[in-house]
Amino acid sequence: MKQAIILGVMLLSIGWFANDVVSSNYETPSVFVSKELISPGDRIKDSQILVYKDKIVIYVDDANWAKYTNTNSMDGFLDVGSTGIELRPKDEFDVQIGDVITYNAEWSDSLIAHRVIDVGYDQDGWYAIAKGDNVAYADPGKIRFEEIEFILVGVLY
Repeated sequence: MKQAIILGVMLLSIGWFANDVVSSNYETPSVFVSKELISPGDRIKDSQILVYKDKIVIYVDDANWAKYTNTNSMDGFLDVGSTGIELRPKDEFDVQIGDVITYNAEWSDSLIAHRVIDVGYDQDGWYAIAKGDNVAYADPGKIRFEEIEFILVGVLY
């Protein structure tokens, strides 16, 4: 009798587990959500944007606009034809994980626009680590605040 109860509990447990495994493979696609990525900081408030029938006015100081080359490192988000609106950071506290920065890299002849994936401090002070959204590895070296030209705050397609 004891063996029959143990066998029954084992079969019930196996059945329950098998049902969970099988049913999880047949859920609707709307249930599958990718891991949320860290978003850029919110620098332009709604009160700074005015939308009219014939124009849009964005009130920000020291804005810059940028065009991008076809490197594919930020595809989906930035590509040839995209126009970026950028702001110059005032200090390292303006740069947050998730921001897309434009910076001078010693390993490139042109400015690099990549996403900040980490910030920290070492014996030389503050630094950021950046990576292209479509690149498997981080950019070489640490990016110092002095190398950062702009933070991307908007993209027009």
